[in-house]
Amino acid sequence: MPVTRRSFAASLAAASAARGAAPRPNILWITCEDIGPQLGACGDSYSVTPQLDRLAARGQIYMNAWSNAPVCAPARTTIISGMYAPSTGGEHMRSMVPLPAGFKMFPQFLREAGYYCSNNNKEDYNLVKPPGVWDDSSTNGHWRNRAKGQPFFSIFNILDTHEGQIRSRKLTGVHDPAEVRVPAYHPDTPEVRRDWAQYYDNITTMDGKAGKILADLEADGLASDTIVFFYGDHGSGMPRSKRYPYNSGLNVSIFVAFPEKWRHLAPPGYKAGAKSDRLVGFVDLAPTVLSLAGIQAAPYHQGQAFLGQYTQPERPFNYGFRGRMDERYDMMRTVRDKRYVYIRNYMPHRIYGQHVGYMFETATTRIWKKLYDAGKLKPPQTYFWETKPPEELYDLETDRDETRNLAARPEHRATLERLRQAQRGLAAQVRDVGFLPEGEILSRSRGSSPYEMGHDDARYPMRKIAAAAEAAASAEPLPPALFTDPDSAVRYWAATGSLIRRTVPRALLADPSPYVRVVAAEALGRYGSEDDAKKAVAMLAELAPPDKNGAFVSMMALNALDYLGAKAKSALPVIESMAREDKSAEARYRGYVANLVKKLLADWKS
Repeated sequence: MPVTRRSFAASLAAASAARGAAPRPNILWITCEDIGPQLGACGDSYSVTPQLDRLAARGQIYMNAWSNAPVCAPARTTIISGMYAPSTGGEHMRSMVPLPAGFKMFPQFLREAGYYCSNNNKEDYNLVKPPGVWDDSSTNGHWRNRAKGQPFFSIFNILDTHEGQIRSRKLTGVHDPAEVRVPAYHPDTPEVRRDWAQYYDNITTMDGKAGKILADLEADGLASDTIVFFYGDHGSGMPRSKRYPYNSGLNVSIFVAFPEKWRHLAPPGYKAGAKSDRLVGFVDLAPTVLSLAGIQAAPYHQGQAFLGQYTQPERPFNYGFRGRMDERYDMMRTVRDKRYVYIRNYMPHRIYGQHVGYMFETATTRIWKKLYDAGKLKPPQTYFWETKPPEELYDLETDRDETRNLAARPEHRATLERLRQAQRGLAAQVRDVGFLPEGEILSRSRGSSPYEMGHDDARYPMRKIAAAAEAAASAEPLPPALFTDPDSAVRYWAATGSLIRRTVPRALLADPSPYVRVVAAEALGRYGSEDDAKKAVAMLAELAPPDKNGAFVSMMALNALDYLGAKAKSALPVIESMAREDKSAEARYRGYVANLVKKLLADWKS
């Protein structure tokens, strides 16, 4: 049945009234960084994970689980809010936006119902945290700190599988690089094999730590009272998985194990060790945990409970998204059913493998790019370093690595159209604010929140802005009206459409919006005359200092200068004068301007 404010309030009141009366399950989450279904229990014969395999043998594995975002911060933002991050404005990596007044992060509902809530210890939310989310969120967070007899919800985040740990070589390893299955999109080199083997070694290390947590639960006499979840926070930490909304970047697999006492909260037909093909996502975790505690989802939650008292029917699709990744802007939206993955690229002029400094610390990324630049690769290994098609469609049954794009195949037209409409439908339903330049997400919502702004047609006429984005990324001629529309976001997409088509939107070079001017200047510099390039570099150099125009304009301008290559060297004095860190910016994204400055100076001085 639909969730109303009245029914939600009633269920929360009932759960609160039950304190000290009816027993409620303890709930334990064991999570880790940067792994997909690379576990023995999921059918990966290369993986050595005995502890988690035993957990899965007494639980159910959701094989079609998606993290919704292919990188940690927006994925965790989706979990904690129970809302898709493009709906709250929190889709961009390490951004920071407010929730509407009165909206809560889901542990607050559990605490109000009498649960002790601990988090050990990673948060990484792109949302301003309201007071009272956790009883303890620290390296000391533990169920052992609760009051006697109090039900608990406890998270333990294991960090050993993070992307950064792939670079930490060990003298001996569990996994032989010669036995690695190299994905079709990666070159088969010793560096790539070593990285994959190290990744699997880290998974084995993580497995041991997960086993220790489960042993502590058993030793404390709590196993028979505790429902246990396990999942990674997005797909593998290897390049083209992490940060990219393919199935390889979003598929995480979730284990849920029920003790006999709480088996009635499991789904119908639950069988220990079984694999479920139900489509679930991180957006479903908040309503699911609340459901297990006897609390109905909040009216603003956008997922479906898949366990507990308020289990809802399965939806036909999973959804994913990609926004800014560290210092690089992009916009991708993804949909899957149980067989096909569809991707909509709103910025097809940007290559997949934009230079994200942190990603390039991985040996695989560097050797892959080196081989591409030397002309030593063939498709599909070349695709990552090239611009994107507007749409992608992959058949997971026949193409597990998602390298054969079926979007232009006539025989797949009906599937393409069905998934395309699903993507558009969700964007409209949740009022995806990612169609705005990042800075406008904040400026248009000043005094409220991006979520509220997104639901206000006066501040965010989404229908026409999304239509402009669709037109910009299509192969059709751009409607002339886009260039003179009173809304700056529509003009931004007009400029972007010109850049995609390699034309110069000269009428927008003096636009009042700095975001429009940046895109127009990039087009002028790349596709205009030699004199035009000089003018473009001067414009971008003027826009680049963050103390004048803010971090978001600065990042866009520095990206544009980078894409101009050697043409932009005349901006060197301005870039050299810029501070290495933007002190005025929010701390979570303060370093990204510095990353771009560092790369530009290194390129121009080499």
